[in-house]
Amino acid sequence: MPVTPSYPGLYIEELPLSAHSISPAPTSITVIVGFTHPLKTVTFTEAVHLFSFTEYEREFGGLFQSGLIEPHVPLAVNQFFLNGGSDLYVVGLDTTIVKGPDSPSYRDAPELKSTVLSDTGSIVIRPREPVDMVDMTVAFKNLSASGDTFDLTITYGRRVETFRGRTLGASQSLWEVNGRSNLISVEDGSGNTGKTANFGGKFTAAPVSVSFHNTLAGYSTVFDPTKFIAMFQEGTSLDKVPIFNILLTPGIFDTLVNSAALAFAERKRAFVILDAPVDSATDSHSAPATPITDDTLLRKIPLSENGAIYFPYLQSIDPLSGQPTEIAPSGYVAGVYARTDARRGVWKAPAGIEATLSNTTGVVKRGLMTNEQQGVIYGTIAVTTPVNCLRSFPGAGTVVFGARTLVGSNNAYAQSKYVPVRRMTLFIEQTLLANLRWVVFEPNDEPLWISIRTSIENFMLSLFNQHALQGSKPSDAFQVKCDKTTTTQDDINNGIVNIIVAFAPLKPAEFVIIKIAQLAGQSQTA
Repeated sequence: MPVTPSYPGLYIEELPLSAHSISPAPTSITVIVGFTHPLKTVTFTEAVHLFSFTEYEREFGGLFQSGLIEPHVPLAVNQFFLNGGSDLYVVGLDTTIVKGPDSPSYRDAPELKSTVLSDTGSIVIRPREPVDMVDMTVAFKNLSASGDTFDLTITYGRRVETFRGRTLGASQSLWEVNGRSNLISVEDGSGNTGKTANFGGKFTAAPVSVSFHNTLAGYSTVFDPTKFIAMFQEGTSLDKVPIFNILLTPGIFDTLVNSAALAFAERKRAFVILDAPVDSATDSHSAPATPITDDTLLRKIPLSENGAIYFPYLQSIDPLSGQPTEIAPSGYVAGVYARTDARRGVWKAPAGIEATLSNTTGVVKRGLMTNEQQGVIYGTIAVTTPVNCLRSFPGAGTVVFGARTLVGSNNAYAQSKYVPVRRMTLFIEQTLLANLRWVVFEPNDEPLWISIRTSIENFMLSLFNQHALQGSKPSDAFQVKCDKTTTTQDDINNGIVNIIVAFAPLKPAEFVIIKIAQLAGQSQTA
């Protein structure tokens, strides 16, 4: 505070710093939008913040097997965390099933329950897993001579749950299965599931067994792009997330969804990772799959600086069935983005021999390719949207082997051709937006401009010192302007301060050319 002198002598006045420190924005907060467990998702259409797959299981029910719903989201979430991701939002969407003229929710299908009778009441059993593909059996075994004690065993594929010594009374009551079983819930005839449940009486007949077998036979799912598009509108739960960097819609290749996701990402300064169609292949030899270079397919990919597409799908082992399964690559790739950001920085291309993919046995057979085939797919030969490839190399495993955005060969967006360059730009934009709020309502004159320049220059210098920018000295790597040449008197009168930040980004070495020459006819000297 100002000093008021009252006696002859020395006074000390502490002056505030003119420069404000700038904290780097995060770079790998990821959002996944898609269909989650139809019976266990706690809240649909809400962005839920997660830091592990265990938390995902609690909020969305984890992995599931269903012939009607592809489990792209839980698989992508699992691969994201296994490959280096740590900060995730998930927006779960409910599935619409169709049988006849009605379109109920999956959870409202009337076949997803069965009733068992005691001598005084009824027990309604509801599967907590979609039993349209894998059978479920609920068995009341080892009935006591008095008929009031029994063991409950639930079998669903390879998963078995057993609850011993259950009764229909108050002690060790059957209702206690709720909250403990991952496979079923039980309620009385009035719909009660807790202590108020009145199962009553006892079993007087032989042990009872209930089987759920293909309970949704005759049903089919309807893919509705508007469910995704609705999540990308202003005012949604996802729109209110303060900041995120990466957006996925795993396993979805739909023009309307892709366009809406990219438009939303551009508004939020985020980056979209798209999956190629599940049935796409390297070439025509994998018919009936469509070659990824098919012009009709490529025209469905929107042009955008804020996105990249990856091909092909990956093979892995299904944790539930133990059988080989195919998984969309976006969850893996998002994990690699996060891992690369943490180890090297957002300016490093998330590709190359370092960008190994965990928990995969390699690419699907129809996605195997030669170097020459990747040249066409990647866009170095064909003038099309480049598709980033996943490749398997001896001794290196399966890696991400491409780092181009969706702008392709469009010269108007040449500065955003590479994934790390575009993500670096978004990182700087988000950082400055978050850290320059103090400028608002400050006196718009030279002292403010000096403070702004000093703050941004310090931040850019820190990036230069991390080797995130080109150039041998700071003046070659970046420039910051905020003075009377950028902010005129008219701007000042209108409350505007203009800041120009220019930087020289690092670009990946895509094509390493080795030149070899032989020395011939050299004379020998002692």
